[in-house]
Amino acid sequence: MKIKYLFIFLMTIIILFIQMPFQLHSDAQAEMQVHFIDVGQGDSILIQTPSNKTILIDGGSPKEGKKVVAYLNNLGINQIDLLIATHPDVDHIGGLKEVMKKMKVIQILDSGKFHFTNTYTNYVMEIHKQRIPMSVAKVNEQIKLDPEVNIKVLNADGKGKSNNQASIVLSVSYKAIDFLLMGDSEVEQEKTLLSRQNLESEIIKVAHHGSKTSTSLRFLEEVNPQVAILTYRVGNDYGHPVERVIDNLNRIDAQIYSTGVFGNIRIITNGENYMIIPEKSPTDNLAN
Repeated sequence: MKIKYLFIFLMTIIILFIQMPFQLHSDAQAEMQVHFIDVGQGDSILIQTPSNKTILIDGGSPKEGKKVVAYLNNLGINQIDLLIATHPDVDHIGGLKEVMKKMKVIQILDSGKFHFTNTYTNYVMEIHKQRIPMSVAKVNEQIKLDPEVNIKVLNADGKGKSNNQASIVLSVSYKAIDFLLMGDSEVEQEKTLLSRQNLESEIIKVAHHGSKTSTSLRFLEEVNPQVAILTYRVGNDYGHPVERVIDNLNRIDAQIYSTGVFGNIRIITNGENYMIIPEKSPTDNLAN
């Protein structure tokens, strides 16, 4: 196991050095940054567009809300131009109440899926309290926040059988670099996407924390990602990520990064190349 982690760490260093000659920080080309915030067993993704617009996708569980706010503050962010709640599960919307209390949120995009829990009620009440405009996502909707970034809703179904099936799936493209953010969607949604969309993407946020419900091999073969991001807490009660998902990712030769191992993960792209900056190396976990 230690050899496996050491190999991943060495590959990360190699990737960083390979990307450096492309000068992502050059003034000649604007950057987009995508942050996969470590909120334990949950999701929270921050996108900073080339024109300095901020998009926050989910906020982890209620106890992680302060961590998300602190992460944003450390970046000098005090306003969210678009907040996206992919679906109403506690590990995705729980921390958003704290975000709305501490940050100015301009608008919200919601899955439209109702969920009769205290967490969902608190989320909705805070939206009303702050008087934040909210709309429900529609399939094929184009999110026009930054003219240089194409954001498209690939899945959204408020009438879905489950919260996960209703999950918002997003394609985020900056020039030649594509991100596919799968929320907690399931194999059924993957099949639908395969029949409707060109899904090929350099980076995928793996659905449902690497659960058995998602991430079929056929789907991954169509997406053909170079990098796969997994969001989970090491030692979680759900067995995430399951062995089948990891095997499928290995079969397509995707580089695997997880918040459980690497902590916060930042990806910087100039639209032609990208650089992955993990908060910590796997050897940090071995030392603890």
